[in-house]
Amino acid sequence: MEKARKLFPILIAEDDPDDRLIIKDAFEEAGVRQVIHYVEDGQELMDYLCLRGKYSWPNHASRPGIILLDLNMPKKNGQEALREIKSDPNLKRIPVVVMTTSKRVEDIGLLYDLGANSYIQKPTDFASFVMIVKTVSRYWFEIVELPS
Repeated sequence: MEKARKLFPILIAEDDPDDRLIIKDAFEEAGVRQVIHYVEDGQELMDYLCLRGKYSWPNHASRPGIILLDLNMPKKNGQEALREIKSDPNLKRIPVVVMTTSKRVEDIGLLYDLGANSYIQKPTDFASFVMIVKTVSRYWFEIVELPS
């Protein structure tokens, strides 16, 4: 028996406009119906999560069910943002999936030490991206139970 898909917003922290477009297209191609919000750097990610700046208005977008986090971003990189998220009692339960081009073993170990829930290397072709999006979506929104 297949579980019903839970509808939680996805927050994607990605500074590259081309990567944002590929991610958007991959989610559409994969048939993922989650609401997706984008931020362009680590500082904007933290403003979104902490309801600061342009995200401080009442009834701002829902708390994300999951964060897809790029590592190499301006203002505050993904590692710094992850450290902040996982040290904040109000945010630390949000699953963070690091999706980056880095293959460095040191990065992988450090990010798991900081509390990353998954580490995925960005694929180089669109078909692989769609497959990853389908897998991530199925796992996080159909299989596991997320905190409310």
